[in-house]
Amino acid sequence: MPDAKPDESFKVVDRRLFSETGELRRDIAEQQEQERERERVLSAAKPQASTTPGNDTKNTPAQGAATGVAQAETPQAEQRPANRNFQMLVDFIARNAAMLLGGYQDPRTGQPLLDLEGAREIIDMLDALRETTRGNLGPEDDRLLLDVIGSLKLSFMELSKAAAAAAMKEKAKAPR
Repeated sequence: MPDAKPDESFKVVDRRLFSETGELRRDIAEQQEQERERERVLSAAKPQASTTPGNDTKNTPAQGAATGVAQAETPQAEQRPANRNFQMLVDFIARNAAMLLGGYQDPRTGQPLLDLEGAREIIDMLDALRETTRGNLGPEDDRLLLDVIGSLKLSFMELSKAAAAAAMKEKAKAPR
């Protein structure tokens, strides 16, 4: 009997926060909030587990080593210094997104450059960077990335709403 081939298919999951129309996708935002809440609950439960009565006197050497490693990792992650190279990377990507959101003028025409689709892709790249580096950044770098993403998303939403309103005005003015 011939061997059955293993299933080599894969699943593509769209994790962008914005829909094709530029609106915030509620399902993804809710899913990320649930993940953050789970992480908060797990991080709050870890210190309690190591301070329960009876655990400190009868630990086996393996348990003591495991809890020592876990305790050593937590403060180390909080004490990571700011990484200048990471900050420069975030700044570089954010400047490109700001340029596409009209933050800079085209030197040839003097008009602001506005490319909402390109800006959305760059914001999605920053979201992917945040997901990839979650738990590996110092608090200052994580805060910088979160602030940059938040301000870019806010600008994107304002500009996409303004662009949609302008398109509706143009459509209403057009002769039928």
